Amino acid sequence: MIPIDKVRDLISKHSSLEKDLASKDIDKKKFAEKSKEYSSLNEIIEEANEYSKFENTKKDLEKIINDNKSDDEMKELANSELEVLLKKNSINEKKIKLYLLPKDDADTKNAIIEIRAGTGGLEASLFASDLFKMYEKISHKKKWDIEVISISKSDAGGLKEVIAAIKGKNIYSSLKYESGVHRVQRVPDTETQGRVHTSAATVAVLPEAEEVDVKIEDKDLRIDVFRSSGPGGQSVNTTDSAVRITHIPTGIVVSQQDEKSQIRNKEKGLKILRSRVYELERQKRDDERSKDRKSKIGTGDRSERIRTYNFPQGRVTDHRINLTLHKLEEFMQGEIFDEMIESLILQAQEEELKNLN
Repeated sequence: MIPIDKVRDLISKHSSLEKDLASKDIDKKKFAEKSKEYSSLNEIIEEANEYSKFENTKKDLEKIINDNKSDDEMKELANSELEVLLKKNSINEKKIKLYLLPKDDADTKNAIIEIRAGTGGLEASLFASDLFKMYEKISHKKKWDIEVISISKSDAGGLKEVIAAIKGKNIYSSLKYESGVHRVQRVPDTETQGRVHTSAATVAVLPEAEEVDVKIEDKDLRIDVFRSSGPGGQSVNTTDSAVRITHIPTGIVVSQQDEKSQIRNKEKGLKILRSRVYELERQKRDDERSKDRKSKIGTGDRSERIRTYNFPQGRVTDHRINLTLHKLEEFMQGEIFDEMIESLILQAQEEELKNLN
């Protein structure tokens, strides 16, 4: 049960915002803030109104059912209405509970995605490349903008590492469950015996931090410049344009050498660094909040194996929610990504609801 006072507060807040927004005296900044809050409350106001009236409606129907003066047809109708009311109230209660769950401030942010080849040599780097192509296809389908910040290629079209920024609406909430170890089982092109090899790639998804989210002081940074090197250690230019930035308080190090300009490399490096420091602070805060409680969905730890892509059997399995989809090709094309994400979000919400109760 949700305390009825909490539900009435939602209704009262909605009514108050409606009056404020209708006022001619409201300034633009306040109007934008209140409009956002009002729009959010609109999603739940109908359920809140029904939930607040539930007890009285239920009592009225039970009164008819238990009244000896009521005829059979009246009682049958009341019973039928009560059944519908109880089901509807159960749905309303869940929706309101989900609305009342603590919000992740980062959900609406853009994301920085980092993919690195793990164990498995060349095959791991080819898989890292396949994963990146998958996220590119998803971004294209969803009309998100994806921009490569840093890329390090291996032989045969593989990737040792790629870091990209993905921009759009509520990106982090859509991609945050991708952090962890992605394992692949398939027969490499070079394998003559047809044996299945297992390799892995790690994915880290960070909310893109803005300057207002995390304050990084110049005195906390050590910036080293060096000469960019191309494949096989060849010098790609003759100036010291590559940048290594160390955040002294956390020990986080970011190297950037994709651009010919030292200034651009520094800008890109700081963008990654800011997001990593922000994520570290968020992790600490979350750990303090949850103490020893670990969600079944996972912690976003890169060392945690989250998913297996089995090519011989054409299946993809998410180990956190025991969900297997026998549509691996479609999944790699970004076709059924939402099916997996919706299941993960639902499971995460179920966990949070249990903790809320």
